[in-house]
Amino acid sequence: MKPLFFTLTLLLLSSTQVFSQTSDLSIDVIIDNIKSDQGTIKIGLYKSEETFLRNPIKSISEKAKKEGIKVTFENLEEGEYAISLYHDEDDNQKLNTFFKIPTEPYGTSNNAKGKFGPPKWEDAKFKVSDTKETQHITL
Repeated sequence: MKPLFFTLTLLLLSSTQVFSQTSDLSIDVIIDNIKSDQGTIKIGLYKSEETFLRNPIKSISEKAKKEGIKVTFENLEEGEYAISLYHDEDDNQKLNTFFKIPTEPYGTSNNAKGKFGPPKWEDAKFKVSDTKETQHITL
């Protein structure tokens, strides 16, 4: 009975260690080249190619500041992620377009740019495996 109790206790402690490690992972996002203080910067964090630019797992809205802003996504699991963001200059809660071409400033992780369309997951994705990852995105 004692060996079973010891084994279960050891398993419980080791699983707690694993869970505490994953919740320490975070991504700092530094955004610069913001042209005005008007509006809001909308930032989305994506975990897969299927959801990229469609359905973020986390999102943050931050008041635009010409000097730049920094936001942090916390409590993340190890893995691949991508970020997209745009400057909602008129605060209408959507990226304005003209013939499906964005008319408001936007950016993605790795400063990926699309050719004749939006950036690809492969170009924007990055790996999170240390406690803190930093992405510097220029609008």
